[in-house]
Amino acid sequence: MKQSFSQNMFILKELVIKGIRLKYRRSYLGILWSLIEPLLTMIVLTVVFGTLMGVHDKTFPVFILTGRLLFGCFSQTTNNSLKSIRANAPMIKKVYVLKILYPLSGIIFNYIIFMISLVVLAIVAVVLGVYPTVYLLQIIVPLINLFLLCTGVGLILSTIGVFFRDMEYLWNVLLMLVMYTCAIFYKPERLLKSRYGIVLKGNPLYCVISNFRSCIFGEVMNYKYLIYSFSFSVVCIIIGFVMFKKCEDRFILNI
Repeated sequence: MKQSFSQNMFILKELVIKGIRLKYRRSYLGILWSLIEPLLTMIVLTVVFGTLMGVHDKTFPVFILTGRLLFGCFSQTTNNSLKSIRANAPMIKKVYVLKILYPLSGIIFNYIIFMISLVVLAIVAVVLGVYPTVYLLQIIVPLINLFLLCTGVGLILSTIGVFFRDMEYLWNVLLMLVMYTCAIFYKPERLLKSRYGIVLKGNPLYCVISNFRSCIFGEVMNYKYLIYSFSFSVVCIIIGFVMFKKCEDRFILNI
């Protein structure tokens, strides 16, 4: 049974709304947690790593928060995508809905929550003296880049997760590796100049975070990072879509 574009968009919208509601179900503060949680994490990381590394820059919390927010978005969207098909198994077995809508809805609703959390970043930045400049107009580019990266990786994981359930645990380990190579709580300048700099430059999420920080701190984006991370994201989307469409008819046998 084929569905029209408008029907699919309506279903996708409802799945996104359902995802947001379920995420904060039984939470007294509800969606306010999307503002409070990154703020509390920023304070802890600033105290711990700022003290350990002897950082006295008053804008260091903004540096940490930018990395924390973007990594958090990537982590949440990919984890949700990884579990999306199995989590919606009862609905998939009973109702015909384009299966790709399930991982897409998880990516979109987590991305919406991430966009809301940017309010915290704006407030913290102004309070600590990081004021908007003309370079802030570039910010739409890394934000789009982040969404594309989450979508591409998410589609790949949503397919693998159906057939290889251990991927859920393996991905959590890989995410830890991604986190440490994103320079979230340490300044990357010294590492970039060493022979290990390729580890950061090879991480597309670090490239997105670096360009996002450039927009916040009033600098020109690194266009090599931009080209690499965009290219990586588009390739992931193509691979993820092909994998998903090729395997989706077998999902019902494995959920």
